Amino acid sequence: MLIAASSFKKLNYKLFLLILLCMVIEVDAQQQMLDSSMHYIRNGDKPEWQEFNGRTPLKEFTIDFHAFENLSEQTLQLRQYDVKQSWQVVLNGNKLGTLVADMNDMIVYLVVPPKALHSGINTLQISPASKVADDILVGEIILHKGKQNEVLHEASIGLEVVDKKSNDSIPCRITITNRAGVLQMVAATSKNQLAIRPGSIYTINGKITLGLAAGEYTIYATRGFEYSVDSIQVTIKPGEHLQKKLTIAQEVSTEGWVSCDTHIHTFAYSGHGDASLEERAISIACEGIELPIMTDHNIKVDVAPVMKSMDLNRYCTPVTGMEFTTNLGHFNVFPVNLETAVPDQQLRDWNNVGDMINPGGVGSVILNHARDIHIGFRPFDPKRHISIAGMDLDGWKFPANAMEVVNSGSLQTNMFYLFQDWFGMMNRGHFLTPVGSSDSHDVSRYLVGQARTYIRARDGKPGEIDINETIKNFQSGKVAVSMGLLTQVTVNNKYGAGEIAPLTNMLEVSVKVMGPGWTSVNCITLYANGKKIRETKIEPISSPGLKWKGSWILPKFKNDVFLVAIAEGPYTHLPFWPLVKPFQPQSPEWTPSVIGCSGAVWIDSDNDGLQSSAYSYAFNALEKSKGNIQTLIKSLGLFDEAVAVQAASILQEQGWSTKETQLQKALQKAQPDTRLGFQNFLQGWTQSQNSKAQ
Repeated sequence: MLIAASSFKKLNYKLFLLILLCMVIEVDAQQQMLDSSMHYIRNGDKPEWQEFNGRTPLKEFTIDFHAFENLSEQTLQLRQYDVKQSWQVVLNGNKLGTLVADMNDMIVYLVVPPKALHSGINTLQISPASKVADDILVGEIILHKGKQNEVLHEASIGLEVVDKKSNDSIPCRITITNRAGVLQMVAATSKNQLAIRPGSIYTINGKITLGLAAGEYTIYATRGFEYSVDSIQVTIKPGEHLQKKLTIAQEVSTEGWVSCDTHIHTFAYSGHGDASLEERAISIACEGIELPIMTDHNIKVDVAPVMKSMDLNRYCTPVTGMEFTTNLGHFNVFPVNLETAVPDQQLRDWNNVGDMINPGGVGSVILNHARDIHIGFRPFDPKRHISIAGMDLDGWKFPANAMEVVNSGSLQTNMFYLFQDWFGMMNRGHFLTPVGSSDSHDVSRYLVGQARTYIRARDGKPGEIDINETIKNFQSGKVAVSMGLLTQVTVNNKYGAGEIAPLTNMLEVSVKVMGPGWTSVNCITLYANGKKIRETKIEPISSPGLKWKGSWILPKFKNDVFLVAIAEGPYTHLPFWPLVKPFQPQSPEWTPSVIGCSGAVWIDSDNDGLQSSAYSYAFNALEKSKGNIQTLIKSLGLFDEAVAVQAASILQEQGWSTKETQLQKALQKAQPDTRLGFQNFLQGWTQSQNSKAQ
């Protein structure tokens, strides 16, 4: 039988449509979209963050869907965001697993065991497994018919990251996001020289071959704060293998400065987080930390043997420390003697802490996250501490010689609170080294070294750093605190942080701000005894390396002061360097920023060669006044506002009230700085009393 040409064409067209339909059915058979939306779930009474205002939350998420019984393993894919606490995923009453405790936006996969699905209606539920408040987004749920390993091995890609100068492979962090900018889980596991989490890969040799679900991705490579970022966009098809190279370069010159993270944990010894000792060693090398301080809770961990066995000791010089975790605060101490016992952590006060953990006073003791609450105790709670005066209301002896001003694993809603606390303590006569640290327990949830401390020391060979020299300089305050920016201050082109500049007729204060091309600066501020005295605001500068340089000519100060320069810049989300929201927020509003703080350089205004604190001036003035309040107030006119604050605090300790008539009359004739100092102390005192009454 003959078929007309036109009929043959119609038959071929129908056959083509039938084949295409079969292909679509086959694709659909491989995956099933269960829910394409993102859902807001709240475990708590009120929104944690302003971004959730106006949205109606669910207490838990439940969805019913039709499926067939699975005789072999399948895979559940979902997207999660802002997960801080534990959330369980339950299918038909059986727990599949938990969401990843990570506030980053990410795609994750869970194994669906054989026969976990029923033929007919199935129920998937996501609910809180903790009583601690937490707001999350979850959704975009897909059920894949294949095993997890198969889903993540649809395609593969080989990556190599090299140093621009040498063209050699370099330790680095690789970040992978999908077309929506969401961290994408990959098919690779932590082993040998790799530490891997969803969307995040640390590789010591700069190389990795990994499996990926087919799709469109952006891949980033960097190496911590000092390096540039390189990125590529790829579209990878099922069965395809790609090979790509990325190039990064050191953009921030830190010659003569050792990069240090003084607050590093492991899951192996702290018992929470997720970083094994080997993974921690890898992440330290890949983030460019030259002097890592290991500080697990009430245990002394020597990571040096692990570093050596993994051939990582050429990248850093590890130091054994310890976080002395007590019912009255946390203190990092280093270096520690591995042979001595850990002191009793049950404290009644701070009076003996320094002697317990730092016998002889030769080591470094850091007060950690002073505004965080642990075991119901906040070290710098207004109930027991007046920030502006550095005044402890319990009468305890302060046990540390340093304090964290930036902790990237536990940021403050107002990032300047801890700086203000530091200023107050310095004026009180506690000459504390400012510290930046990560407090990281995880491979990628909180980046090790994201906040860090740069210490003035020889750094030519990272694996052979002189620990004694570096720690001595740390204790002297020869440091700079960095979280995205690096700020250095110099007086008269000679004296820097941790040094005393002698009295001269003219003071030239120079400041320079450095950073990689992926951060910017828009404000530089100079403080004297904690008071803002100069400020320069500029359009955001994101050029790599030296971002800003300037100087101010200052008149003579009335008394010795310490100068500190702080640079700030706007922060926009960087998938490869995400700033994590405050763990203990004081407000649902938070505006993150990058920051760089210099150490303190002292101006010896009285030319005695000493660092004289505001407290010492105030105390001497009180002694000389012999109880005559008018004489005291008049003499305070010779000093700055910080001295007046300290004088007010001492009078308060002696039983005076700043509201007493005699004192108020004397203040009416006082110099402006004196009046302002008393007013500011009264405000801090009132806040403290109100806090106690609550």
